[in-house]
Amino acid sequence: MSDSPEKLSVWCAGEEWCPITTTASLIGKKWHPVIIHRLLENGPSGFNELKEDVDGISSKVLSDSLEDLQEKGLVDREVINEQPFRVNYSLTDLGASLESVITEMAAWGQNYLEEPTESDEATR
Repeated sequence: MSDSPEKLSVWCAGEEWCPITTTASLIGKKWHPVIIHRLLENGPSGFNELKEDVDGISSKVLSDSLEDLQEKGLVDREVINEQPFRVNYSLTDLGASLESVITEMAAWGQNYLEEPTESDEATR
């Protein structure tokens, strides 16, 4: 990672809360923080590997999410020219710089997440 992170161009009306909305615009979709977390934990991963690691995500949603994260400069997509060819996804420096944010999200969630009840388990 470089010492000077890439600056993001995002319009905000209020300077005080602009950094919050900028971050939310990058990782505010349901699966984005989960995908980033899995890539932080496991390193570069293929599509099928990510699909297994992100329990409950459909192939279409994973594909769309990876494309969105790539457009936002958080994820790199590398085509491996093997037979059959495969694709690896990894975090960019900008994506990896979200590690502390993702870690804090996980910690906050652990503090406030209730244990599932038997009825919750039955409805899965």
